[in-house]
Amino acid sequence: MTIAARLITTITAPLDPASADAPQLVCWPNRTLLVQRGDAEVVALDVDEPDAGRGSEIRFPAPWPRRFGTVTVSPERDAAVFAGVHAARSVEATGATRWEMRHGCWGGCPVLHASFDEYADDRGHFYADSGSAAVSADGKLVWAHVRGPLASDGNVEDDQELWVVLDAVAGRGVGRMTTGTVASSSLHTSHSDPSQMGLSLGEGEEGSPVLWGRWDGQQLTAEQIGIERILLAVSPSGRRLLTVPVGQWSLSLHQLEHGAKVIRKLDAADAVPAHPRNAGTDRVYWDFEAAFVDEDSAVAGTSECDARYGPVRHWLVDVNGIDLLGELSYPLPVSGPARTAGDGRWYTISKDRTSLHLWELGQENWRGAGDTCAIRPTSPAGTQ
Repeated sequence: MTIAARLITTITAPLDPASADAPQLVCWPNRTLLVQRGDAEVVALDVDEPDAGRGSEIRFPAPWPRRFGTVTVSPERDAAVFAGVHAARSVEATGATRWEMRHGCWGGCPVLHASFDEYADDRGHFYADSGSAAVSADGKLVWAHVRGPLASDGNVEDDQELWVVLDAVAGRGVGRMTTGTVASSSLHTSHSDPSQMGLSLGEGEEGSPVLWGRWDGQQLTAEQIGIERILLAVSPSGRRLLTVPVGQWSLSLHQLEHGAKVIRKLDAADAVPAHPRNAGTDRVYWDFEAAFVDEDSAVAGTSECDARYGPVRHWLVDVNGIDLLGELSYPLPVSGPARTAGDGRWYTISKDRTSLHLWELGQENWRGAGDTCAIRPTSPAGTQ
């Protein structure tokens, strides 16, 4: 069965993809922003404003080139938060630094750097590991995964990784905990409740734990959802999570009130037919991206394993029965995975990375709902 996808709009990337990361969406329950990072600046535009991409752009000067960390933008676009090799820094559109939290070096050296200039030309830092940051749904908190110690800790030799919650305006730390990880990268996934946040941590061959954090105003705590998983999306109600194991075999549904354990899963090998050009020699597996359309359905893709054979495929999944409802049919060629766009939508990026396509189910398929969305910080150069 094929299910029609309707094109809502196509937005041209504001920066030249030859010198910038691909455009991505950062979204919360009532706000969806297109964010694109170049070496010198980050551009953010509200995709729901009239003539998005023309008069709605806000640009933030970047404190260091894009290979040195990740970035996200606040819902109101009053600041961009750069998670760098030696510090997390909040920058206003004027270029003014709102605050900076210096921390241990992701490049592996034992130095608490005072500035980017100290390692700007050191090739040993060009391929540093990285953390990430996210702004809460209400814009009042910043969640940051960093390497310890913090400069504010004083003369402490402790390189444990930290998950820190900060006041978004003042940069004052209000909560922290050690993650017990040795990560090479991380990714935050937001929740409509500002006091909750997901964190996927990539440890290379060592594993990929997922943490679900809660900030009660006094203490930051977290439960581990898995040790070899990637958190994909949160349902509109905030009660359900989708994950995929690092091997990408199965799409898994978790219920937060049930301790975030896997309650149902959909194995790609059993549910998804091989690509028409796949002679059956290569396995079928899920992408590392997915999107809730509503509380009961999600769009998940097999684009990574399909790409070598031709057109990529995306599937509408019944979350309740954890079964395929059908393959999505698009009015134009798409590439890459389906990514969450909020409000019952998802998006794809054109193959040449010059534009972003925003989609919804065709009217005959529409059930209507909203969505919360992964905070997708732009990645270091070369990882798109």
